Amino acid sequence: MSMTIAPEQIDRIVWNQHHDPFEILGSHPIEQNGKTTWAVRAYLPNADAAWVVRPEERKEYPMQAVHHPHFFECTIDTPELANYQIRIKEGERERVIYDPYAFRSPKLTDFDIHLFAEGNHHRIYEKLGAHLMVVDGVQGVYFAVWAPSARNVSVIGDFNLWDGRKHQMRKGGSGVWELFVPDLGMGEHYKYEIKNQDGHPYEKSDPYGFQQEVRPKTASIVTDLDSYTWNDSDWMEQRRHTDALTQPISIYEVHLGSWLHASSAEPAKKPNGELEPVVPVSELKPGARFLTYRELAERLIPYVKDLGYTHIEMLPIAEHPFDGSWGYQVTGYYAPTSRYGTPEDFMYFVDQCHKNGIGVIVDWVPGHFPKDGHGLAYFDGTHLYEHADPRKGEHQEWGTLVFNYSRHEVRNFLVANALFWFDKYHIDGIRVDAVASMLYLDYCRKPGEWLPNQYGGRENIEAADFLRQVNHAIFSYYPGTLSIAEESTSWPMVSWPTYVGGLGFNLKWNMGWMHDMLDYFSMDPWFRQFHQNNITFSMWYNHSENFMLALSHDEIVHGKSNMIGKMPGDVWQKLANVRCLFTYMFAHPGKKTLFMSMEFGQWSEWNVWGDLEWHLLEYEPHQQLKRFMTDLNHLYRSEPALYTQDFAQQGFEWIDCSDNRHSVGSFIRRSKDSDEFVVTVCNFTPQPHSHYRIGVPEAGFYTELFNSDSRQYGGSNMGNLGGKWTDEWSVHNRPYSIDLCLPPLGVLILKLDRQKTAGMMQQSEV
Repeated sequence: MSMTIAPEQIDRIVWNQHHDPFEILGSHPIEQNGKTTWAVRAYLPNADAAWVVRPEERKEYPMQAVHHPHFFECTIDTPELANYQIRIKEGERERVIYDPYAFRSPKLTDFDIHLFAEGNHHRIYEKLGAHLMVVDGVQGVYFAVWAPSARNVSVIGDFNLWDGRKHQMRKGGSGVWELFVPDLGMGEHYKYEIKNQDGHPYEKSDPYGFQQEVRPKTASIVTDLDSYTWNDSDWMEQRRHTDALTQPISIYEVHLGSWLHASSAEPAKKPNGELEPVVPVSELKPGARFLTYRELAERLIPYVKDLGYTHIEMLPIAEHPFDGSWGYQVTGYYAPTSRYGTPEDFMYFVDQCHKNGIGVIVDWVPGHFPKDGHGLAYFDGTHLYEHADPRKGEHQEWGTLVFNYSRHEVRNFLVANALFWFDKYHIDGIRVDAVASMLYLDYCRKPGEWLPNQYGGRENIEAADFLRQVNHAIFSYYPGTLSIAEESTSWPMVSWPTYVGGLGFNLKWNMGWMHDMLDYFSMDPWFRQFHQNNITFSMWYNHSENFMLALSHDEIVHGKSNMIGKMPGDVWQKLANVRCLFTYMFAHPGKKTLFMSMEFGQWSEWNVWGDLEWHLLEYEPHQQLKRFMTDLNHLYRSEPALYTQDFAQQGFEWIDCSDNRHSVGSFIRRSKDSDEFVVTVCNFTPQPHSHYRIGVPEAGFYTELFNSDSRQYGGSNMGNLGGKWTDEWSVHNRPYSIDLCLPPLGVLILKLDRQKTAGMMQQSEV
């Protein structure tokens, strides 16, 4: 037969040099003398022979090799040609396939491309990546990837023996390459073979891939995120109508891979009862393995619920290649890590959290990404996701790359990614890591190693605009959720709305408070009288932002010691100091975050490769500290005065902040929309005070709600026998006062008992 195309065109396909293989491959009508025939062409490496099969006719048409032994063509005399198949003979093996190049219509619309190109396609993850779909009645997977500077892109996987010649993709608008591959389904492993302009190939995981292989393997996996049946509709609806800032927020920060391990001799079970293979973990102790998401749902959720925390915050669970990065060097932004199971398993974990009244927060890392060859770095043979100039595009200290926030498609990738976790996994908030590294062009850079902005300043204007964009999108789609900034500088209005010029977060970590507290509590109590400012200074700026008080994982690694080890004195004093610090933290305005292990007083630093020191709970002091944290959390959640006005000036007032001679501080927290209030008195030294008088605003009986020095917590049990009546003795410019016994290294929280007070007043009137 005669060829219907030029040999040069065939060569471009054979050598994988064509930006649109649909121009050559597939079915093409040929008009001759007013009659339509069809030419069907296929490039089939390794094929010895091929036939076009028309199932409705039960007829086959032999294809001929033209110009190249594996380039086949045949012509069919028919007015229409649809849904044909190709039978392929490869040695002794024969198979029948649908021709990928018969499905010609692109799945991305012009509007999709327009939104993506301007950075505003908030659900671009539903278009790019790998998606199960039915096209013209045929089941398959649609692949799409953004690689504008690539010469060619192919999808490779087990289904084509990782041969980039077999499924060459078509380049469309804005540099998006796409291809529908019929007959593929769930669980297929794949990557993209991307060739730069010089023809050098790179094998890349899918930036929008929903699942990846367990490291050290790096292939993406086709999966369906819409098959899970959620059971949290009531939770989601209630969240929409809740102002998170007026609710109690007490967060248990956890690294899933080191909270607890299982024995490798104990295989994990899938929901259907089958056994999952053990995830290999070379750095863990012999015989240990990770818990799965479903096992964590069975063990972690009840533990956190019993402790009284309102939220679980997970160190990054997006896919990452190195366990020791704690998850902060992400390669799969759209894939929950396979270390602990499948995407559906993680959905189950979140669903169970909501069932038990616990919100879910994930750490999100839009500030940098690693240089791993399968990841985003140098993705299409150019600096696509990162800046080309290392003075803007690289964190030398971390050995990572910085996103190019000025590029619309890169911003779109990140904005959509944040929304993706809320959409597909029903999370309740994100904590954005290392915001300061994004906001400042000279972050951890020496003079000459950074470039100023267009105004000559050090501020990264593009990064600030990106943060405003992502926060505006989150709260537009998902009201009632949280966006928390780990921001350690004085950048203004971090937690202010975008419409007044803020960055749009609704909470910011109070790093100043954290440093002041740890400095203060690490010194000998005798010297604390000279550092009363550490205790009081945070209230000078407290209302400038919506603050989260956080004692995080960063404070108990790299030689910093765990929380007990930071404290001075003998073991009793160390534990008393910890109780004193935590109680002051929960009484102070601001939401709360504590890292795992602090609740029971682990001595050693956090070790990402090991379990927490659970054996310590065999000993009474650690049992008592855990009981203390449980009661403190429940007290916090039961008293609206401790959380409803964290960020309003009328929610806090000092009683006395100037008694540095005794290292004592006292203050009032007031509830929103009621006259309820609690009084907190902190004694930051081991010296008790048997008659310490403070002024209070109303007369009556003040119940001692909480005493961090209680015997049940391991304290000396000094207190006030359940509470104290006021005296008509003006102190601290208040008409009434109470005479208290202040325990050593103790914090008291008291509340006016209006019912008891009213009853006593009625008796006195009688």
